Amino acid sequence: MTADPIRLSFEGAGGAELAARLDLPAGPVKAYALFAHCFTCSKDIVAARTIATALTTMGIGVMRFDFTGLGGSGGDFGSTNFSMNLGDIKRAVDYLEAHYEAPALLIGHSLGGAAVLATAPDLPSVKAVATIGAPSDVTHVAGNFGDKLDEINAKGEAQVSLGNRPFRIEKQFVDDLQRHDIKAKAAKLNAALLVMHAPLDETVSIDHASEIFLAAKHPKSFVSLDSADHLLTNKKDGAYAADVIAAWASRYLGAEDGMTAPAAHEDDVLVAETGQGGYQNVVRTGPHHFLADEPTEVGGLGSGPSPYDLLCAALGACTTMTIRMYANRKNLPLSHVSCRVTHEKSHNRDMRDATEDGSPPKADHFTRTIAIKGDLDESVRNRVFEIAGRCPVHKTLETGAIVTTKREDE
Repeated sequence: MTADPIRLSFEGAGGAELAARLDLPAGPVKAYALFAHCFTCSKDIVAARTIATALTTMGIGVMRFDFTGLGGSGGDFGSTNFSMNLGDIKRAVDYLEAHYEAPALLIGHSLGGAAVLATAPDLPSVKAVATIGAPSDVTHVAGNFGDKLDEINAKGEAQVSLGNRPFRIEKQFVDDLQRHDIKAKAAKLNAALLVMHAPLDETVSIDHASEIFLAAKHPKSFVSLDSADHLLTNKKDGAYAADVIAAWASRYLGAEDGMTAPAAHEDDVLVAETGQGGYQNVVRTGPHHFLADEPTEVGGLGSGPSPYDLLCAALGACTTMTIRMYANRKNLPLSHVSCRVTHEKSHNRDMRDATEDGSPPKADHFTRTIAIKGDLDESVRNRVFEIAGRCPVHKTLETGAIVTTKREDE
C-alpha cells in the first residue's frame, strides 16, 4: 500500500519550473529512487507509474519528474538538449537531498536510461542504477528525425513528428549528442547496474544493451524483457520489469533490512512516526496501512489526512454506515448516501489554547451534511436523518470518552 503522492516542483537546469511527483510508501522510507523518463515522454507514462508502485510497496520512495519542456514542466523543449537533461537530473537529486534524502537508486527508461548512466558516476549517494531499453550511444536519438535531420543541419531547426506529436528540434540538440560517451560513463560507474532490454525492441536494438553491459564493471546484471515493446505499453511487461527492479534493488539498498514500525496487534490501531518531514506517521489497523500528516502550511508534508481530518472521516463513515444498516434492515429503497463533515476549530488554535496558558480548549463543533438518494417519502427521510444520531461515533463525540494512557517499556 502506498500513500497519496506528493506534488513537487523545482527549478531545472535551464531555469524553468519542473513538475515532479513523489510516491512514498505507507510506512518508513528505507531509501529513495529517482526515475528518468524516455525521450519526449513524461513522468506519468504507464511504465513509470507501475515501477514506482512496485518500489513503494517495498519501502522505497520514488520521485519522477518531467524534463524541461515536457509534461507539466515549463520551458521550451526545442531549446533543450541532452546536456540539459543531465542538468535536470542533478537538480532533481539536489532537491531530494535537500528536502528528503539523496537517492540511492536511479532508474532510466530509454534516453532517460542513458541520462542516469551519464550522471550516476558523479553522484556518491547512488548505490544502484537500472536502465530499461537504454541506448549505448545517444546519437541514436537523431535516427528518430528521419529525413528531417538534413533540414535541421541545413536550416538550424525543423519540426519533427515524434510519437504523433510535433516537436521543434534545433541543430544544437543534434550537436550536443556528439559530446556524450555513454559507454565511457558506464565504465566509470561505481554502483551496481541492472540492464533491462527487450530482444525485439524496434526502437533501440538489443545491441545497445550488450554494449552497455560489456562496458560496465561488476556487479552487473542483465534481464531480458522478452516480447515487450520499447515503451512497455503492455501492463504485464511493465509489472514484470517493476518486480525485477524491486527485488534486485533490495540487495543493494538494504531495503529488506530497513527499520519497520512495530506490528499492530489484531484489535489495535498502531500509529508510528516514519521519520519523514515534521509530523508524518504511518497508521496500521489490521491489513490496512496509510499515512497521517499535517498540512504543509504548518510544517507537514501534506502526505496524508490530519488527525482532525481522520476524526471527521470517522464520524462521516460511521454516519453513512449506520444509515445504510437501517435502510437494509427496513428494506428501504435508499440508492445512495453521503456525509460531508466540517470541523470549526483549527488544530493550531487548539494547541495554542492547551499549551500557552493552560486553559482547556474550546468545545469542538462538527457539522454533518447528509445527502440521501432514493424513492423515499418525507416521513421516511426524516426518520433516516433521526437514525444518523444513533451513529456510535456521534454518540462517543457527544457524551465524551475515557482515555487511559499506559507507558510501554522500551
